[in-house]
Amino acid sequence: MIAMLARRPYAVLLIAGALSATGFAPLQLFPVTLAALALLLWLVHEAPGLKAALLRGWVFGVAHFTVGNNWIQHAFDYQDKMPPALGYLAVVLLALYLAIYPAMAAGLAWRLASPRAVGDARTAPGGSYVLVFAAAWIATEWLRATMFTGYAWNPVAVIWLPLLSVARIAAFVGTYALSGITVAVAGALMLLIGWRRWRMPVVTAAGLLLAGVFASAQPVPGRVGPDTPHVRVVQPNVGQGAMQDGDYDPRILQAMIDHSGTPQRHPRLIVWPEGAVNYYLEDGYPQDWYWKGTAPVTRGRIAALLGPRDMALVGATAIEFDGKGELAGAGNSIFAIDPAGRLGPQRYDKAHLVPYGEYLPMRPILSKIGLSRLVAGEIDYLPGPGPQTLEVPGFGEIGMQICYEIIFSGEVVDRAHRPDMIFNPSNDGWFGAWGPPEHLAQARLRAIEEGLPVIRSTPTGISAVIDARGKLVASIGMDRAGAVEVPIPAPLPATVFARMGNWMAAIVALVLLGLAIAIRRRPR
Repeated sequence: MIAMLARRPYAVLLIAGALSATGFAPLQLFPVTLAALALLLWLVHEAPGLKAALLRGWVFGVAHFTVGNNWIQHAFDYQDKMPPALGYLAVVLLALYLAIYPAMAAGLAWRLASPRAVGDARTAPGGSYVLVFAAAWIATEWLRATMFTGYAWNPVAVIWLPLLSVARIAAFVGTYALSGITVAVAGALMLLIGWRRWRMPVVTAAGLLLAGVFASAQPVPGRVGPDTPHVRVVQPNVGQGAMQDGDYDPRILQAMIDHSGTPQRHPRLIVWPEGAVNYYLEDGYPQDWYWKGTAPVTRGRIAALLGPRDMALVGATAIEFDGKGELAGAGNSIFAIDPAGRLGPQRYDKAHLVPYGEYLPMRPILSKIGLSRLVAGEIDYLPGPGPQTLEVPGFGEIGMQICYEIIFSGEVVDRAHRPDMIFNPSNDGWFGAWGPPEHLAQARLRAIEEGLPVIRSTPTGISAVIDARGKLVASIGMDRAGAVEVPIPAPLPATVFARMGNWMAAIVALVLLGLAIAIRRRPR
């Protein structure tokens, strides 16, 4: 069997790469991902040279990212300037680039730790090779999340969410380090099945079990009482396909009003999705910009939903003008609205914008060849200053992260002003069937890493309240209209990762390399 697989390594790696993506939501077949990664490690080890090792990692990555990012095609279904079929090409082209990162991990592992790199073709893979591969994966996954504005979608660590106790190890080491540990687990599986080597698999399993138990030991404090603040998450279920309808703006606003409930004895934080209010909320724009309705009237309709101790967090667009009064750009923003219809003193503007989604890179050139943004509109968004914590009266300090921003490990909290929770409004209506559950899974990892509850509101799902240990407290499924109202989960004290950030990824990678050197130098 092994010999047969070795004769067709690239076909095997294409299949393994595609299957590895089934460990992500919505399928969550994490044992399949571990088996696929084990095949990758073995076939890279067996590569006859560095070029072959790089190519094997790249082929695996192309299939892995094509399947994992299939939801991107769906964004092209709402474009009138580019055909939907172009979306399939876009998914593959993106995968061809992203596959560079597993290729680099494969090349580093082969060059630094495979016996074949020094001409010994008979030596079987060992613990040293597995640990170097795991360290290289940490480095390259971090690079993927950083280079060219970064694309951190679907880190390998996210496959552990069905085993929440293992996923909670991220509170100590972070996502990228947990991804490296995942590769080490797959390598241990390879050694166990292929070469009957028990020592590393047993040590790995025991370490994973102990770390998971320790990570799950700290309980989340509860909040109970008549004055306990609640959050009401609204999901109107009005999707991207309705945007071309003439009544879209008033219909989605009315749907959100209908699901926002009525004042209660307890204070309520009502949260609405990203960009769902298509009327301007700020005063002071030129008068002809208010053709859809005046800002005071729109704010008044929202304020009418609020009791005296309630607040609303609303996603809407802000407009920026230059010193000459000319349009400079827009902000994808969150506004706080009080019961009197007043805006809070600060708004949050999304900082990590999506290329081709919220702005068109090199617009003068690309627009001339027919390319446009995937999201409707011709005005590019302007980036905000980065993670911010806003004081919301009655509800404490709230960190803000809009949509895609939540996927970037270590970049979601203003560490100088640690919040009590994170609000993550999103618009997942153009994410297809796989994108929303994948997005939710990554938000759960952020909750675990930072020890903070995460509140998500989306137009079409999946909206959710996530506690500080990554557990779903309440959620609204895809393509459903409704709301959930629950007590706001309490935060945990700052985790190790919350204090150290992605330095933990570097530390874990160095520890793995140190162990690899120790194993290699150990007397046989």
